[in-house]
Amino acid sequence: MDNTPNAGKKPLSLNIISSNDRSKHKGFGAGSIDLNNVSPVIIDGGEAKIDIGAMHAKSKVERGIKFSANREDVPNGRQVWVVWVAVDQTEEGKCYGGATACEMLIDTDAKRGWKILADHVNKLDYALKRKIMLDDLGSEEKAALKQLLMSHNEEWWDRTPEAFKAALN
Repeated sequence: MDNTPNAGKKPLSLNIISSNDRSKHKGFGAGSIDLNNVSPVIIDGGEAKIDIGAMHAKSKVERGIKFSANREDVPNGRQVWVVWVAVDQTEEGKCYGGATACEMLIDTDAKRGWKILADHVNKLDYALKRKIMLDDLGSEEKAALKQLLMSHNEEWWDRTPEAFKAALN
């Protein structure tokens, strides 16, 4: 078996084709989504961390876990959140533009978990559309997320819309 990469083949990429490009770009890859401006944050036990592995359901807390769509299958699970955070580019510079939260239950000892994959995908899409859906987070989780976002980039936080900031209070 040959393990060398196929020479001349372009790697598959995810990108948004702007309205100006639609007339000239047709075919494979047209209308793809750019995930470069969104990051997953895992909130577990009151601590928020950026974990890029969550983009492919392989965050640190998800690795080695067999997931079920039935919440009852994980009676001893702890609540863990994936928060999709989108970054916007404004005239003043970058800011946090959208954020949505998705719940999971994780039982590390039993290696079992619960999540609704469709919810995670839909919430990722909403974050990309700059929606703010953080009502399900508790005050401890909101405080952890706010602290992470402020410490990650204070200038971005300063430029973030008030509606976004209010959702974390």
